[in-house]
Amino acid sequence: MGAAAEEVVRAPPSVKRRSTTLLHLFQLEKVDVGALLPGTAKLPPPSPEPEADSLIGKIESCTRVFTFVDGAGESGEEREAKRETLVEVLAAVRASGKQPLGLDHRVMVALVKMVAANLFRAMPPSAYPSSLPPPSDVLDDEVPVMVLLPSWPHLQLVYDVLLAAVTAADARTLRNHVDRGFLTGLVALFASEDRRERDRLKTVYHMLYSKLTAERAFMRRSMAAALLRFVYETSPAERHCGVGELLEICGSIINGFAVPLKEEHRAFMARVLLPLHRTRWVHTYHRQLAYCVLQFVHKEPDLAGAVVRDILRHWPATNCQKEVLLIEELEEIVEILDQQQFDKLVVPVCSRIARCVSSCSSQVAERALYVWNNERFVAMACAAGPAAMEQRILPAFVASMEANLELHWSKCVQQVTASVRALLEQVAPGAYARCAAGLAGRRSEAEMEAAVRRARWRRLELAADAAK
Repeated sequence: MGAAAEEVVRAPPSVKRRSTTLLHLFQLEKVDVGALLPGTAKLPPPSPEPEADSLIGKIESCTRVFTFVDGAGESGEEREAKRETLVEVLAAVRASGKQPLGLDHRVMVALVKMVAANLFRAMPPSAYPSSLPPPSDVLDDEVPVMVLLPSWPHLQLVYDVLLAAVTAADARTLRNHVDRGFLTGLVALFASEDRRERDRLKTVYHMLYSKLTAERAFMRRSMAAALLRFVYETSPAERHCGVGELLEICGSIINGFAVPLKEEHRAFMARVLLPLHRTRWVHTYHRQLAYCVLQFVHKEPDLAGAVVRDILRHWPATNCQKEVLLIEELEEIVEILDQQQFDKLVVPVCSRIARCVSSCSSQVAERALYVWNNERFVAMACAAGPAAMEQRILPAFVASMEANLELHWSKCVQQVTASVRALLEQVAPGAYARCAAGLAGRRSEAEMEAAVRRARWRRLELAADAAK
C-alpha cells in the first residue's frame, strides 16, 4: 500500500499542451528565455568594443586638415566626406553624454588628438591694414568687421565636438586627457580674426574652467599672460582680436571672487587690467574691460582710488574716441562710490572732466557736459558742501563753460553748456555767480599783468633803438 502511494507521488505530471495563440507569442517576447527553457544560459550584453573601434576609426580619419585652397590637392568630395564624418562623430559624442558610462577612454584619447590636429595651427598674416590712422580718425565701419576662415565648415564641427566631449565628460576624465599644453594652445587661438571661432572658443574655454577646478589658477595665468603680451609686446599697428573674448571670461570669473579679495586677484587688476587702458585699440574691448574693473570696485570700493589715478595718469592727448570711453568709465566708477571716497577723488576727477568740457572735439565736450545730468554725481557734489563746491568743484567747470559760451565753434556744445549752467545755478544758488565773478577778476588781473609786461618790453625796445 505504501509503495503504491509512493509510486503515485513520484509519477510525472501530465504535460499540458502549449498555447500557440497570438497573445501567447507576444507574452513570450517579454519573458526571459533562460527562465522558460531550463538549462539555457543567459546571454551577456553585446560588447561595446566593435562600436568604439568604429567610432575611433572615424575620428582618426578626421585628423587630416584641409586648407580649402585651390591647387592644394584637395577635392570637394574629400572635404564633404570629412564634414559628414564629423557630423557622425558629433552625434555619437552627444549620445554618449546620455549614457551612464560616458565616453570610452580610447575614444577620448582619439578625440583630443583629432581636435588638436585641426585647431592648433599657425595664424595667417593679419587681414587688417598694417598702418591705420589713430583710432579717433577711423570709424569702426572702416575697419574689417570680420575675417571669414575658408576652413570654418570643418572647424565649426570640430569645436562642436570638443564642446560636446567636455560637456559629456566628468572632471576626472577631463583631468586625465586635457593637459596644460592643450589649454595653452586654446588660449593662443583667441588671436584668430574670425569672430565665429572666438565665440565658440570662449564657450569651450569657459566650460573647461568650470570643470577643471585644479587648473583654474593656471588658466587664469595663461589668460593674463596673453593680455600682457598684447599690451607690452604687440606693435601699435598690430591688433589682437581676442582681447574682448578673454575679458568676457575674466569678467565671469571675477564675478565669482570671494570678498575680501586675494592679493593675487588685486595684482591681476593692477598689473593686467589697468594697463589695457593704454592701447590704441581700447575701443574694441572697452566695454568688457570696464565691466571687469567695475566688478573689482564693487567688491572692494577702496580700489577705486588706484583705478581712477591710473586712468587719469594715462589720459590720451589726441584720441577723442578713447576720451569719450574713459569719461563714461569714470562716471560709472563715481556712481558706486560713497560720499567719503568721492570727496577724496573729486578734485582730480572734476579737473579732468572740466578740461574735457572745453575740448575742441564736440563729442568729448558734450559727453563731459552730460556728466552733470547724472543724478548721483550731482547729489554727491552738492553733499560735499558749499565751500567744496566753490573752492574745489565749480571753479574749473565755470572756466571751461564760460570759454565754451564765448569761443567754442560748435553751436550744439554752446547750447548744452547753457543748459548745464542753468542747472548749476539751480543746484548751487549763487555759487556759479561767485565763481564767475572770481574768474572775471582773475582774468582782469591777468590782462593787467600782460599789459604791464608789454609796456616793459616796449620800453626795452625803445632803449635798444636809442642805443644804436
